[in-house]
Amino acid sequence: MMPVPLAASLSLVIPVYQNEPNLERLLSELASLKQRLEGELEVVFVVDGSPDRSLHILRQRLPAAPFPSRLISLSRNFGSFSAIAAGLEAGSGDYFAVLAADLQEPPELIAEFHRILSRRQADIVFGCRARRSDPWLSELFSRLFWWVYGAFIVAEMPKGGIDVFGCTRQVRDCLLSCTEADTNLIALLIWIGFRRMFVPYDRQARTAGKSAWTLRKKLKYSFDSIFNFTDLPIQLLLSVGAGGIAVGTVFACVLIFSKLTGRIPVPGYSAIVLAIIFFGSLTSLGLGIIGQYLWLTLQNARKRPKYIVATAERYPE
Repeated sequence: MMPVPLAASLSLVIPVYQNEPNLERLLSELASLKQRLEGELEVVFVVDGSPDRSLHILRQRLPAAPFPSRLISLSRNFGSFSAIAAGLEAGSGDYFAVLAADLQEPPELIAEFHRILSRRQADIVFGCRARRSDPWLSELFSRLFWWVYGAFIVAEMPKGGIDVFGCTRQVRDCLLSCTEADTNLIALLIWIGFRRMFVPYDRQARTAGKSAWTLRKKLKYSFDSIFNFTDLPIQLLLSVGAGGIAVGTVFACVLIFSKLTGRIPVPGYSAIVLAIIFFGSLTSLGLGIIGQYLWLTLQNARKRPKYIVATAERYPE
């Protein structure tokens, strides 16, 4: 295989959803990034069914942008990971990177990713959050989730989590070959393997617009991240069930002995009710956990595409 030159091109994928207020600053930062990059820059914008004017603004501005670009519009909102997958598939560079359109991750990270990849120091580069400028409650729950996730699900996951990454074309191809539905793209990259490097950065505060990362999306992201990469919930349920059977057997023996010896003059109404509530709740929890895995199995068995491209444009034409 011929060595890749240091001036190898980079395809930068940017998913766009409700980012209209950020686009002017984003395009300006990308123009500056092109000047600092050691190779050619191609920017792939993926408008993920955004209800605002993001698609219209990009169509107006990209023909005059100082870098080649692709503009992909999905038929509806498929989610950030699906939009990233669409951008990765459309990109033509030697290396690939992902950046959020809200610029909470500094664009300087992309130049560092490209430097590391082009010098073959790693096959995957992750941006690892050292500090973040988010509301304290959001930051607390985020750090707690990623700590638990790294401790019990994916051991290599940094405590602060990961939002941006860069990779080689080989890694991109391996990632796109994984067709599972409702997955965690970052955990999937860690599962793929290859040589990895982590670059710490400070996450910036949002300067414009409102985050579309709602509580509902965060919960779905959490469940997808857990159920796609571990059987820990089933193992915990199995352990609790086994422990409940053991404790129940001991109590049953005690109750039978007490009944035969006349030590229980009146049936225990409270104990019966509490037992029904506990085991009824445990059964519902178990059905919910099993149902989640069955739903993921159904989603993968359907083999529906992760996204549907409505339009695809290239600038300059």
